[in-house]
Amino acid sequence: MSDSADTVNFDETDKQIVRLLCVNGRASNVEIAKAIGVTETTVRKRVARLLSTGAVEIVAIPSPALAGLNLSAIIGITAEITAVKSICKKLAAIPEVRYCGYSTGRHDLIIEAFFSDHSHVLSFTTDVLGAMEGITHVETSVILKIEKFSFDSEAIP
Repeated sequence: MSDSADTVNFDETDKQIVRLLCVNGRASNVEIAKAIGVTETTVRKRVARLLSTGAVEIVAIPSPALAGLNLSAIIGITAEITAVKSICKKLAAIPEVRYCGYSTGRHDLIIEAFFSDHSHVLSFTTDVLGAMEGITHVETSVILKIEKFSFDSEAIP
């Protein structure tokens, strides 16, 4: 999300539009307009503004299972403070890594990564993370079952 997204005036109409797009990112402007009681032109202009400012992105998110990646893990990484930024950039470029964020508390970085099997997890943690200069500790939590995975429109106040 760009810095200009912080300056977007986000009113109730924008929230309604985003909620509907969260449910169906392919909804037409006409469908959205009918659902919230505004004109198609209003929706078209609002969506264009939200997209151009970086306030929202409309993307297809492929299922990791589509690529044969049926195992996910949350990995906490502790690193030398001077290496945190460079490690995060390296991790962000790795195909298995779906999410990488700076963290406070026990770990400096938290990543979510997807793997084909347990051997793949082991190889990733030992060969990839183990080879990165500056990483001092890795804590891997394998996700046994995902009960909920969504981009929930209810999260928009």
